Amino acid sequence: MKPIKEMNQAELAAFVQEHLRAREIEVVLSGGAVVGIYSDGKYISKDINLVNAQFADRRRIETAMQKIGFKPVGRHFEHPDSDQIIEFPPGPLSLGSEKVTQVNEIKLETGILRTLSPTDCVKDRLSHYFNWGDRQCLVQAKLVAANYPIDFNDVREWSMREGKGAAYEKIKKDIE
Repeated sequence: MKPIKEMNQAELAAFVQEHLRAREIEVVLSGGAVVGIYSDGKYISKDINLVNAQFADRRRIETAMQKIGFKPVGRHFEHPDSDQIIEFPPGPLSLGSEKVTQVNEIKLETGILRTLSPTDCVKDRLSHYFNWGDRQCLVQAKLVAANYPIDFNDVREWSMREGKGAAYEKIKKDIE
């Protein structure tokens, strides 16, 4: 196995996921780290958000993380051999009010990385843009859309269900 200090962000996330999965703790990668994967590194995030999809007890997560050398620091975890921080946002795994029902699995040297699909990644970033005006998240959505096929009908319908149809119409030319 590759040492942690030599793992890239996706490999580290997969390594942690495999370790947690062996302890029946299911997490899914979301946030900026997913953008980094689907933008082929055009966006770089310094944190790994692993959504606690099945509501595992925080103490179980802490115990498991400590077994592989991660120490809790406030809400996140740090490892002495990595500049990445790992957080476990609470579930459910959702995009606004819509639960995510399917995740992508990417096979890496360090394990299976479970992550949002490219289309769901775009919806995740647009959710931050629509709800909090985070323009950086709009840029991130565009980066993913430029590199992967996106189901824009699904994105438009999701935007409408979230009450953001008009907001989507304003940006759709820039993103599609």
